[in-house]
Amino acid sequence: QVQVVESGGGLVQPGGSLRLSCAASGSIYTFKPMAWYRQAPGKQRELVAVINNGGSTNYADSVKGRFTISRDNAKDTVYLQMNRLNSEDTAVYYCNAYPPYDLWGQGTQVTVSA
Repeated sequence: QVQVVESGGGLVQPGGSLRLSCAASGSIYTFKPMAWYRQAPGKQRELVAVINNGGSTNYADSVKGRFTISRDNAKDTVYLQMNRLNSEDTAVYYCNAYPPYDLWGQGTQVTVSA
């Protein structure tokens, strides 16, 4: 069964941290670059961070220095460590391959609010 399941979101105060996880099952994700995307209310989905199979990473300018993407190939899992969160980070976060397949999980909601 091909699917991704995101988890780890929640409500956090500005300046706080969260760690998101993405379990990707299905051979279509094996060895593929993986990415986190997010969609804020009223906005288009945007790319947040990418990691290739060798561990090289790239980040959107808005999260550079605050977010860290990683992957555990043995567990078919991708992570997003998010530090120094602010209100602009409030969104539903999704993981997918990069470039993305037309198959999205339910996402995980991150809300940054005092």
